[in-house]
Amino acid sequence: MPKTTQAVTTSAVRGRIHHLRGPGVGRRATRARTAGPWRLAPILVAAGLALGGARDAAAQIGLLGGPPQAVSVRAVAERARVAPGDRLAVAVVLDYAESYHSWPNPPIIPPEFGADFPAIPTTIDIVQVPEGVKVGRVQWPAPVAVTVDYGTGPIELMSYAGRTVAYVPVVADTDAAEGPATLDLLVGYQACDETTCYPPESLAVQAAFEIAAAGGSSAPPADPALFTGFDPAGFDVAQAAAAGGASGDVAVNVFGRTLRFSPEGGLGLGLLLLTAALGGMLLNFTPCVLPVLPLKAMALGRAAGSRDRLVVLGASMALGVVMFWLVIGGAIAFIAGFNSISSLFQTGWFSLVVGLVVAVMAVGMLGVFEVNAPQWAYAVNPSQDTLQGSFLFGVMTAVLSTPCTAPFMGSAAAWAALQAPPVTLATFAAIGAGMALPYLLLSLFPRGVNAVPRSGAAALVVRQVMGLFMLAVAVFFLGVPLASYLQTPPDPATRAYWYAVVFFVVAACGWMAFRTFQITPAWSKRAAFGGLGLALATASLWAVRDLASQGPIPWVYYTPERFAAAAARGDVVVVDFTAEWCLNCKALEAGVLHQPPVVDLLQQPGVTPMKIDLTGDNPTGRAKLKELDWVGIPLLAVYGPATGYDDTALKFDSYTAGTVEDALAAARQVAAGAAPE
Repeated sequence: MPKTTQAVTTSAVRGRIHHLRGPGVGRRATRARTAGPWRLAPILVAAGLALGGARDAAAQIGLLGGPPQAVSVRAVAERARVAPGDRLAVAVVLDYAESYHSWPNPPIIPPEFGADFPAIPTTIDIVQVPEGVKVGRVQWPAPVAVTVDYGTGPIELMSYAGRTVAYVPVVADTDAAEGPATLDLLVGYQACDETTCYPPESLAVQAAFEIAAAGGSSAPPADPALFTGFDPAGFDVAQAAAAGGASGDVAVNVFGRTLRFSPEGGLGLGLLLLTAALGGMLLNFTPCVLPVLPLKAMALGRAAGSRDRLVVLGASMALGVVMFWLVIGGAIAFIAGFNSISSLFQTGWFSLVVGLVVAVMAVGMLGVFEVNAPQWAYAVNPSQDTLQGSFLFGVMTAVLSTPCTAPFMGSAAAWAALQAPPVTLATFAAIGAGMALPYLLLSLFPRGVNAVPRSGAAALVVRQVMGLFMLAVAVFFLGVPLASYLQTPPDPATRAYWYAVVFFVVAACGWMAFRTFQITPAWSKRAAFGGLGLALATASLWAVRDLASQGPIPWVYYTPERFAAAAARGDVVVVDFTAEWCLNCKALEAGVLHQPPVVDLLQQPGVTPMKIDLTGDNPTGRAKLKELDWVGIPLLAVYGPATGYDDTALKFDSYTAGTVEDALAAARQVAAGAAPE
């Protein structure tokens, strides 16, 4: 194993540029140049000599810093002048001194080193993009074999050495302004020789060119030989972005069926908003929100005698739902670092506050507010048929939906999060409108409201049972920050709080069955509600062991190094993005991934099941999600020889056992000589 000469704290495999970057939105790298501890040099040398030989001591001297002139880096634009709407490549040239090399991107780690070996890839970060220019993802060259001896005998290591050229595709907008342009890049690498890997370095380079006036022409290539390795296919996405400002089609996946459409133009944008609204409406049928429907029906039932008041209360709640989603869209559009709905759960305070508010609502449903309670508590009591109460209840209903996602919604939100603010806001407003629609219809057509008991013993039982269910929801939201606090990524978070959640669910079911037998002599109602309570309680007790465990799959918990090792072996890598607050994730895991046929598939040779737990602060996991141009979970990503190991992975936010089986077969087809589907 090589004598790496730094304490490795840098996340590996971060050198791909995965999103097209507009003017001035380049990512600023923070890789620091490591300086050696000069004052400790004599002690380190003496210790090396004492521990066994001058060669090992010489390797340790690498702690003093990297060798001078090991690598020289420059950036060269293909053309000195480019016309608006035209394209060029930028070559990033790394010239290595004799006997030096660096890790490729992604690193290819020999099995002798072990999967957890801290290899640091060569990276190219886009620091600043000139006005009127779009860039595509970096094209990396194939590595070459070099012979090293890191204490285990001579071994061939795949590396960048000699002259290595990577390329960045660049496209000028059709309306790009005339004038000079400079693309700023930061190149990071770890230089190694035959026996030692030195501290990582980073060098800033610039590629200068000129944008011609409208109607002008591009200059001929300055050094055609330098660009012979460039693949012009890299221009395809960049060209589309420069022409229209979009980042590609919207791909909607529903249980393995993929529908694609372009959101360009009025018709395309309308289809996008319709897709978002449909996803928002389906949110009401997720386990996060479904229990709220009878609560709102009961609250509206108090106003059922007045059609106008019923409509006003329904509209108030719908407005609360839409306003919440507009706030989320605004945060994604305007707040740096807030790039997905799940960002709310990356800080424990959000889940904690939601848990406390839901607990207040629950005790209100149980009748505790009949005793003196703070005035503010009545505002969030869903049984209060007030205008502000309905609005806040709409906000709370939308908040409760955040741990879940729905078919159609995830794809629309992922695409919209990368667009201009007006498109982002419109898309999230459509999600809110779709989610609010059932409540508005309930107030406009109150037949369902009239079926809910408004007073008497039956109404009290409904309130009490719903209150106990909401206490279960409150425990869930309070358990998430506790699990996050106790978690150390990449290890999984504890799930012990599920026992408390199920306790309240069983209490609600038991109380429903018990009180039904007390208040009605009708055996049909006793059988219906008593049987339903018994069935739900039994199912909850049966499921709690699975909910509180990590399941039957031997998951490898994600680190960039583990992923790179699986990719180097040519494995099919199945990555499950999940979190303790994501109820859809739990449902898909229990209903699909934990079923015996799928468990057998994921335990086959050549398949690596990998999990990314986003419960708490997991920056490398969030970076992997962003790499896939996705903003929410659940998400199952399948990588393999046929799909590659970057953002071309197969992606599913809803799936069946058949979907997983087909995806595994498609991802490994290249190994059998077939083309991927």
